[in-house]
Amino acid sequence: MKNVVAALMVALIVAPALGQKPCEELKSEIVQKLEAKGVKNYQLVVVANQDVKDQKVVGSCELGTKKIVYSRTAEGGTAGRPAPTPPAQTKH
Repeated sequence: MKNVVAALMVALIVAPALGQKPCEELKSEIVQKLEAKGVKNYQLVVVANQDVKDQKVVGSCELGTKKIVYSRTAEGGTAGRPAPTPPAQTKH
């Protein structure tokens, strides 16, 4: 698992257009790569540079003004996306 995240981080660092993409577009690409590798139970969050603490940065976007950070979640995590809305319940 750590190797997958490390490889993803290295790939993003050496990307020629680092920081040039809109955050949601880059976040979507990262989600696709992680899911293709079978990574589960994680969360990706876009934060301003000054708000990055001891988190794993896996992407830089919007001209380097924001970062995408990776964290593990409990089983059934959101994988960087909002939780689905439950279906409306009908009365019987």
